[in-house]
Amino acid sequence: MGKRDVLGQYRKILASWPVENHQYEVETRFGPTFVIESGSKDSPPLILLHGSVSNSFTWYGDVASLSKTHHAYAIDIIGEAGLSAASRPGYKSGAYALWLNETIHALRLSSCSIVAMSLGGWMALSFATTYPEKVDNLVLLCPGGLAREKASFLWKAIFFSLLGKWGQLQTLKLVGAGHISSSSLSVLGEDPPFASLVFKYFRPRTAKMPLFSDQSLHQLTMPILMLFGDSDQLLPASKSMNRLKPIAQQAEIELLPDTGHLIVNQADRILKFLNLQGS
Repeated sequence: MGKRDVLGQYRKILASWPVENHQYEVETRFGPTFVIESGSKDSPPLILLHGSVSNSFTWYGDVASLSKTHHAYAIDIIGEAGLSAASRPGYKSGAYALWLNETIHALRLSSCSIVAMSLGGWMALSFATTYPEKVDNLVLLCPGGLAREKASFLWKAIFFSLLGKWGQLQTLKLVGAGHISSSSLSVLGEDPPFASLVFKYFRPRTAKMPLFSDQSLHQLTMPILMLFGDSDQLLPASKSMNRLKPIAQQAEIELLPDTGHLIVNQADRILKFLNLQGS
């Protein structure tokens, strides 16, 4: 019942996607993967990966701008609240780099740029450290895997989950730096009830995202832009930023003021970075 409600609402949102698009599935060994493709095929390819307890709705406020200069592929991560397979391999299995590699291969891309958030950022790092030659540019929004997650967030989220709609709103506020800002509403499609539906019915992952070794991170030789919010309640921003700085010295790293874990409406900043790289 809950899953049907979430996916039914998601399909309504997909029907009003803000830019002309093509929606379809590609097959991987981990099951079907749902893709929303937009932009000119002559433009540089750009993969978009959302975070946990979410789906490609994350990019609703940015995709029209990104599609003007790039051939964008918003991908529903497997095991999350989207239209891809429900399979959830273990983090340490290497499966997510394989999954993304098979997805990108199915899209007939030899290389691409990637914009990824939170759990999607962890998956992008897993892919980029395994197949660095296939990543032209890497944009990471509050990525996991660089520093240990804050244990306090999980306990707060569990507590709020017991308190109905009010508790769901508190969880959203926790993700959005203590308040639901206009930028947060934009990524929620100006329909907070959808986010509430997801939080109400979707079972989040409870395993911690493993940290990447220095040896793995040394594979990151491509241009990188990393953004963190100064009020991130899930991941320690300063520790994550300081972890990457000495290893990927080419990376542009920014701490956004008055911003929580939910980093949205960054199309202008992302495009400025990508266009400077020529892709």
